[in-house]
Amino acid sequence: MPRVLVYTGILLAALALLPLALLDYARSTPSRHPRLQLVPDMDQQAYHRAQGGSSVFADGRAMRIPPAGTVARGELREDDAYFRGMAPDSSWVTELPVAWTMERIRYGQNRYQIFCAPCHGDAGRGDGLVARRAEQLAEGTWTPPSDLTAAVTAARPDGELFAIISHGIRKMPAYGSQIPVDARWAIVAYLRALQRSANGTLADVPESHKAELR
Repeated sequence: MPRVLVYTGILLAALALLPLALLDYARSTPSRHPRLQLVPDMDQQAYHRAQGGSSVFADGRAMRIPPAGTVARGELREDDAYFRGMAPDSSWVTELPVAWTMERIRYGQNRYQIFCAPCHGDAGRGDGLVARRAEQLAEGTWTPPSDLTAAVTAARPDGELFAIISHGIRKMPAYGSQIPVDARWAIVAYLRALQRSANGTLADVPESHKAELR
């Protein structure tokens, strides 16, 4: 076979691979210019930057204010008992609007250890690490956390405890933005278990276990 044909075949094969090489290069390297799109699919459109201006609207703002009364999908929250701890007569609910289960109490214990124990302590006595450190500093601006097992706290309705977790009280900050609604009720359930264990009597112990305590 003549050499010219061999060289021509090699050259044509190399040229055939060149588009593939250029395509791979274009896909794998950054570029300041938009890619060539055979089917744009509206990928490239004019848009306004957040907080930017716009001459399209009378108020000159690109970002639009939601109409009055607008509620995001899934955020209507009509159940006052569940979302706010309020009964229909605007009093606090006295019972959890969720089911009492060991799984929920354990979940509440987990959330309590994360958000509440640093100040209120593992047993809810108000002697957490943060509280003890504040007492040592004695700066005069510290409000001691409540003893969650005390009679005054145990007498609070479940809905009020939920509202305190949600909105805070005195120096305690609001945790509504950090702890989901169901987790707040789980914490209330765990607080009731703490209070029951701290203020329990022999009468609360099942007959089958009383002999173990005597």
